[in-house]
Amino acid sequence: MILSVVIITHNEEANLPRTLESVKPLVSDGKGEIIVVDSGSTDRTVEIAKSFGAKVFIEAWKGYAAQKNSAIDKAEGEYILSVDADEEVSSQLAVEVENTARWRPAIHKFAHVTPDGQLEPLYVNGFWIPRRNYFLGRWISHGGFWPDRKLRLFRRGIGRFKETLVHETLDLQQLPGPGVVATPRRLRGALIHHSYPTLSDFIEHMNRYSSLAAEMVAVRGKVRFSAINIVLRPLATFIYNYFFRLGFLDGREGMLLHLYHAVYVSWKYAKAWELANKRE
Repeated sequence: MILSVVIITHNEEANLPRTLESVKPLVSDGKGEIIVVDSGSTDRTVEIAKSFGAKVFIEAWKGYAAQKNSAIDKAEGEYILSVDADEEVSSQLAVEVENTARWRPAIHKFAHVTPDGQLEPLYVNGFWIPRRNYFLGRWISHGGFWPDRKLRLFRRGIGRFKETLVHETLDLQQLPGPGVVATPRRLRGALIHHSYPTLSDFIEHMNRYSSLAAEMVAVRGKVRFSAINIVLRPLATFIYNYFFRLGFLDGREGMLLHLYHAVYVSWKYAKAWELANKRE
């Protein structure tokens, strides 16, 4: 099997059909598989996943990184493509992924000279994919939200998500034997992230993520009430992203996105202070 597409879900019936339809050509005709790890959806998520031929596993929620690693562990393809339930594989990206897998996964070789002067294969084991983020229906192309590259395509056996509460990232690990892990290459086709169709979705998401991020801050040690973190840091974040990174070019949607992202920063540190006080 060449490719495994892995997805974690929870009540994603609104997004999942679009995601699965976009990856369907990559796994059709026995070329690959779709792995869905669901954390107890109460809507039609599981039914939809099965209708696309996905292998569905229902597991208790363990956190974003642990849940994604569980999906990776179930994959059998030589390559793994990790996709979120609210993302869509663009047609250009689908062609790139298929071509990468077709020419035997990980046989992207370059001459590598070892310290003793010998040549050995240099394998490219991972690929960065640009992500196109949509907010209130608008593509946010400034302010640090494009190209927003994510390491999502990689050889099975070398990729694991870091065990963090939020903002999980993928690590590539060295394999024993000949060859070394090369610096990941970049693909041009984009993942399309249908992230926040409404302000309510965004605010709810930021509220949940700021609570998780606050826990990460609190475990580092004592957290004091700081006007720098709660007021000045959010303000600096807004000014940097909105003005210096040209977020204002994304119109009203850009202004709202960067304004409420700054609020998220304030919430994170305020919640960390509150959490630290409760523990004391």
